[in-house]
Amino acid sequence: MVQYHGSVTGHQLKVYNSLGRRIEDFTPSADVVGLYSCGPTVYYFPHLGNMRAYVFADTLRRALRWKQIGVRHVINITDVGHAVADSDTGEDKLEVAAAREARTVADIADFYTQAFFADMAALNILPADRYPRASEYVEQMIEFATRLQERGVTYQIPSGLYFDTSKSPGYGTLALMDIAGQREAARVEHVEGRRNKTDFALWRAEEPGVRRVMRWESPWGWGAPGWHLECSVMSMQLLGQHFDLHTGGIDHRELHHVNEIAQSEAYLDDGEPWVKYWLHNEFLLLNNAKIAKSAGPVPRLADLVADGYHPMAYRLFLLGGHYRSQLDFTTAAVDAAQTALRRLVARIEPLRPLPPVETYDQARAALADKTALAYLDQMDEAISLDLATPRLLATLQESLRDPEITPAGLRVIVAAADALLGLRLADLDPAALDRRRSVADLGQAEIETIERLMADRTQARKEKNWSRADEIRAELDLLGVQVTDTPTGPTWQLR
Repeated sequence: MVQYHGSVTGHQLKVYNSLGRRIEDFTPSADVVGLYSCGPTVYYFPHLGNMRAYVFADTLRRALRWKQIGVRHVINITDVGHAVADSDTGEDKLEVAAAREARTVADIADFYTQAFFADMAALNILPADRYPRASEYVEQMIEFATRLQERGVTYQIPSGLYFDTSKSPGYGTLALMDIAGQREAARVEHVEGRRNKTDFALWRAEEPGVRRVMRWESPWGWGAPGWHLECSVMSMQLLGQHFDLHTGGIDHRELHHVNEIAQSEAYLDDGEPWVKYWLHNEFLLLNNAKIAKSAGPVPRLADLVADGYHPMAYRLFLLGGHYRSQLDFTTAAVDAAQTALRRLVARIEPLRPLPPVETYDQARAALADKTALAYLDQMDEAISLDLATPRLLATLQESLRDPEITPAGLRVIVAAADALLGLRLADLDPAALDRRRSVADLGQAEIETIERLMADRTQARKEKNWSRADEIRAELDLLGVQVTDTPTGPTWQLR
């Protein structure tokens, strides 16, 4: 047993720290720890892969609450500075979106920020303490970049002010590459005057003759901040110069977070690691590739709901895999999650109302049943070992089948599991899990799309283009369409 701030809280919480690639004991540095999660760039709707990062961060939040460790959580809203293709030059994603949709940048940012909040609420993600917007911190970003310039770790070229990564001794440590390897692997984007491939923009100056929609005056001319700058500035403003936890998608581990560390540690210049623990979730895959907006239309939570799936089914699907494992998104997998959730809720409904439980101490104090105590210990061990949600779910299912556990003990176990999993087991209506679409619910355009894909697949099979036929079948699967090949030809129905 271990003790946090005077409270016995079960097993030692351990997390996988990307900074070193190892499981480590989580030792909070204060009564209230700082947690920063990289937030969305609000130029379009968040897709299902985007939302995995926030379900993961929410699971971490719930584990810390379970251990009675106070948390101040910050999720940034990127409404300026993120260039197309994550580059250091070129157009800002929000300006491109504003032109595409014939709306103002402010309208675009507000609309897609609200869409993000709606998905967060639908997935039962605990609200962060702050959602700072990058555009509200540009003055502080200029001050931050000015100090870096004073420290001699920057240089100015026509396209803006750049951070010189050759002056960052530990550059690339998070990505487990030496400096030469990191520079060789850097994204190739030719920038006139840039000294090293890995050098990145702190300030993006306006091109001659081009006036940005979002622009600020700075010592380096009119322009806008670089993408990496905002996270360093806003996290320090709201969580302090050093804090404990930083989360994000695995793609950030190789570039964005590497650059955050470089500029932050150069700014602080105190010889201390900027952040102690770096946690990253793996990709959600579709057709064996990372889901990405740049690849074309991508599935959203709203699409799942329109197809009759409950948001909690998607949350269960994510929790059924470990956050550090890649997950394949298929209709069959989400079907299975919805079926599992329906059965789980049906089994739990007679146990309601569940007792109010959020922490290990509360659960343990409410239990006298030795069988239930054993399950509580297993659940605590699972969440404590790097948020092992698949193990936690298996333990919950086992407890529900155990004839030795008392109803009172089982209520506490279910309430404890829900405090950690966030599946709304205390109040989810079983009827909400039975709504599925029929063909009669489809619009004419949807039917025409399905029929066109079916015809294209039939043609591909005639031409023995099996890979194309499989691709089309995967598209149909994503639409919730089940294809059956019969002697008289293929047929389809909604799953």
